Amino acid sequence: MRRAIRTVLSALALAGALLTPALAQDPLKITIGAMANGTVFWELEAMKALGLDKANNVELDVRELADAKAGQIALQAGEVDVILSDFVYVSIQRNSGNMLTFVPHSLAVGGLIVDPAANIAKVEDLKGKTLAISGSPVDKSWAILQAYYGSVTGGNLADEATVRFGAPPLINELITTGQAQASLNLWNWNARAKLAGKTELMSVWDMLKALGVSEQPPLLGWAFTDQTAETKTDALVAFLNASFATKDALRSDDGVWETIRPVMKVGDDDALFTQLRDDYRVGIVRSYDPDHIEAAEQSFALMAEHGGPDVVGDVQTLAPGTFWKGYSK
Repeated sequence: MRRAIRTVLSALALAGALLTPALAQDPLKITIGAMANGTVFWELEAMKALGLDKANNVELDVRELADAKAGQIALQAGEVDVILSDFVYVSIQRNSGNMLTFVPHSLAVGGLIVDPAANIAKVEDLKGKTLAISGSPVDKSWAILQAYYGSVTGGNLADEATVRFGAPPLINELITTGQAQASLNLWNWNARAKLAGKTELMSVWDMLKALGVSEQPPLLGWAFTDQTAETKTDALVAFLNASFATKDALRSDDGVWETIRPVMKVGDDDALFTQLRDDYRVGIVRSYDPDHIEAAEQSFALMAEHGGPDVVGDVQTLAPGTFWKGYSK
């Protein structure tokens, strides 16, 4: 009997000795650059609230950035490991010799918002109207809208409408106050426009489908250098695993949204909270196969054809390696 007890105790001690190093393993550290007040903080906050960073043994150092340009500079300078960017920017950088790569974070979402009072029933009705565009003439959604408009009318929307460019809050003001009859804006500002009585005439994804794109492409993703991918592979994979697990929760669990409500900055506006939650869910990426990027290649080709070098850079094809082959989900 005593021999049996000693055997069991010895086995337990051996098991403890084998498990302790794994349990005591230092967390994998990675630095994330994120724009202040950006929706990327919603996922990062949910990740922490759910303990998915710790579950994947990754420690996040999140650094706030003033804007997208600041993030690009910080990434190239090595001040952060990962930023949120779009695959077109990553491709431009690779084709220029700056070796960035990318794993999808969200799908191409958003759409053409119109004022019901403007009698815009189809995209052809934009002719002669005032159209407000978030960003600049090199905005990706603007290039796609121009391509679609041209495909159905044979005309040039930039010549046939009055186009105003500006920051997202300004574009929202123009469409909600009647100074513009239609707009293309970031999806979270489109949510506010919908609550103000405006409607989505056509999504960017519907435009892409009509132009022959096979499936909804990922637009935004986690971008990092090839060097980071080589030197911090385990940390990157751990972070990406935590990211996809968080997306699964955000897609299906309303309770998680209540937890992150403070960072959404909606106050007690339940309608805005619900609209943002539901619209965010539309853009959640469910999986990633780096060998299955046809939709991105097709979308890039459209932007190259209709936006030219100003949108996609000097090389008119998606750079090899834009999508990181070191991860799949």
